Amino acid sequence: MDEDRFHQLLHHFVEDLGATVGAGGVLIGDQLGLYRALATGAQLPDELAAATDTAPRYVEEWLRGQAAGGYVEYDAESGRFSMTEEQAFALTNPDGPVFLPGAFQLAIGSLKALPRVVDAFRTGEGIGWHEQDEDVFRGCERFFRPGYSASLVEAWLPALDGVEDKLRTGGTVADVGCGLGASTILMAEAYPEASFNGSDYHDHSIELARKNAADRGLAHRVGFEVAGADTFRGGPYDLVTTFDCLHDMGDPVATARHVKERLAEDGTWMVVEPFAGDSVQDNLNPVGRVYYSFSAFLCVPNAVSQGGARTLGAQAGEAAIRRVTEEAGFTRFRRAAETPFNIVYEVRP
Repeated sequence: MDEDRFHQLLHHFVEDLGATVGAGGVLIGDQLGLYRALATGAQLPDELAAATDTAPRYVEEWLRGQAAGGYVEYDAESGRFSMTEEQAFALTNPDGPVFLPGAFQLAIGSLKALPRVVDAFRTGEGIGWHEQDEDVFRGCERFFRPGYSASLVEAWLPALDGVEDKLRTGGTVADVGCGLGASTILMAEAYPEASFNGSDYHDHSIELARKNAADRGLAHRVGFEVAGADTFRGGPYDLVTTFDCLHDMGDPVATARHVKERLAEDGTWMVVEPFAGDSVQDNLNPVGRVYYSFSAFLCVPNAVSQGGARTLGAQAGEAAIRRVTEEAGFTRFRRAAETPFNIVYEVRP
């Protein structure tokens, strides 16, 4: 045995163990308002506890762990803890372009299904999205919405040929697999002349999406329906969107065929998928690790639960997505935009 390699493995293990347990600490900081209060200025543990109506000894231990993890700063001379501008930017604003607690909420929610996932590995059975913990639904929305907020209107839609012009003058949009409606609402706010219909097979998500739209004053022009990706209604649509969900479908080709049926003759399907290369070795990196791990707990089990004609998984890659669209009869496909976490494809009849 190579001792150096073994010690590298142990170092990796310690980092992973700290990150795993530390996920709970991030959610504590988010849910109790500790990050938001600390972002106002350097404080002693007792001061932060008083400001957040929490127990000082617990807060003291939380602060020490957060400082060890690099999420807050510690000044040994004064004994005070604080946050840098960057830490506050990423940890305190759920409506900003980056919000880390949402990702941890999704991760912890996913892990609650561990016993069922273990059984699924043994039996090959699926686990439907609707069977997951509530933190999966809410965490997923909080995880993806910041990235959509940063890129959807500013970069992704403008990258599509002629789509923005249609939306500015009253186009029609179907947001398929919309979850809690974050993507639907962002588009509706940006294009007040267009009409939007979000759909998802999960009735509880649609219930929350309707509430979110109403809270933003959009209920009169944004509709939501409980429907699968191969049964959503309406059209012909100028734009159909699928955000980080095509790879979750039990039969993505059937979904693609239905999208094609509902599109206008000159319509566009915007497919947003997790960033991935076409081969396994292309994805053996930190981003790939995140997506493969989520995929084993969420994406593949959901696809299997829906029949699993082709379980793409969250790291399908461009070639696999292109094949799905071609089999469904689409003739035009291109990579229109990308970020470190997503690739945007423009698909047309």
